[in-house]
Amino acid sequence: MLLFAAWVVDYVDRTVINFALPDIGGDLGLDHTQQGLLISVFFLAYAIVQVPGGLLADRYGALRVGTIGLIAWSVFTGLTAVAWSFAVLLSVRFLFGLVQGVFPAAAIKALAERSEPEQRTTATGWTNSSNAVGILAAAIISGILLPTVGWRMMFALISVLGVAVILAWRRWMPEPLPQDRTPVDAQAEAADRRAVLLSPALLGYAAIFFGYDVLVWGVTAWTPTFLQEERGLSQTMVAIAAVPSTLAAAAGVVLGARFSDRLGGRPRVIVVPAMAFTAIMLFVLPRVQPFPLFVLVGTVMSLAAGMAFMPAFAVPLRALCSAYMGAASGVIIFGGQLAGVLSPLVFGVVTDHVSYTTAFETMAVGPLLSIAAALLVPQTAEAFRAKVARRAGAVVLTKESLA
Repeated sequence: MLLFAAWVVDYVDRTVINFALPDIGGDLGLDHTQQGLLISVFFLAYAIVQVPGGLLADRYGALRVGTIGLIAWSVFTGLTAVAWSFAVLLSVRFLFGLVQGVFPAAAIKALAERSEPEQRTTATGWTNSSNAVGILAAAIISGILLPTVGWRMMFALISVLGVAVILAWRRWMPEPLPQDRTPVDAQAEAADRRAVLLSPALLGYAAIFFGYDVLVWGVTAWTPTFLQEERGLSQTMVAIAAVPSTLAAAAGVVLGARFSDRLGGRPRVIVVPAMAFTAIMLFVLPRVQPFPLFVLVGTVMSLAAGMAFMPAFAVPLRALCSAYMGAASGVIIFGGQLAGVLSPLVFGVVTDHVSYTTAFETMAVGPLLSIAAALLVPQTAEAFRAKVARRAGAVVLTKESLA
């Protein structure tokens, strides 16, 4: 629950800009490409620090690194409110991405330290269902605040949300479980960590997450603007449209996590059908004219796409010990955030030069990449360990495998 709350604040702070883009663009005189760049520059910074952030969490502690990141990103959320030009706002978004980027790997490591390997995917799925809840909260907040106080005051107000989370962490966060690894010397541990991080098996899971986030960040970033510009909807109606799809995405994340644990991993069983269906829906969604039907199609698509989230983490979560989870999670998350750099910008460029419909269709590249990667990666913790063991010693494995 504590990590869930922190993730909700994370997603509120990063995604309210999606709903504010039309107002920001009008205020600062920005075209679609510049608006897309505001989204992409955040993800560029966010991606850069994923692996370093995971290494810091492994070295200095997940909660310490996560807390520092939460404080810093709250500051930059507030500073967004005072940006007076495109260049200044671009700089603030880049710095915001840097400081928020240390949080995801730290959060996954914190949960891994407090859960057993066979339960981690389900637990992480429940925690990460907060992503959709955060997007929903961002839609509601923006729907209320943008028409009343404007985008600048909105960013100033939401910057205080992180304070409550920090206080809750300090009061209620439980202690980690006993460490699930055997002691080794520092040199051997560093060598094993490098081997794991460069393992093709782990990079394959990063590729699954890359494909998933091409879809998520391209469509999530631009759907509010699409509905306002192409369908003439108000901010309030855009917020209402976001409710069922974001709840469906949260349900999909939880279901995908639960199925992954029940299947012992096996991402192809979940990712292939879920992403194939999602790719088809990307050709249907922009052509749907009746607003209720658009919401229905978007909701079903979000449910299917959400199911592919946790399979990108399931096998590594089961196979690796928590001491290595920060850096390993950082590698996978880096794949997703790299997609966040590219897809909003590509969507904006395609919209400027072709159309919104073609931009939606272009995002289908992401699900297809996820399908290809899911077919190639090791399907179980045992197969993953066998791949990694060729590059690293047994220290990186779970106590279950050591037994």
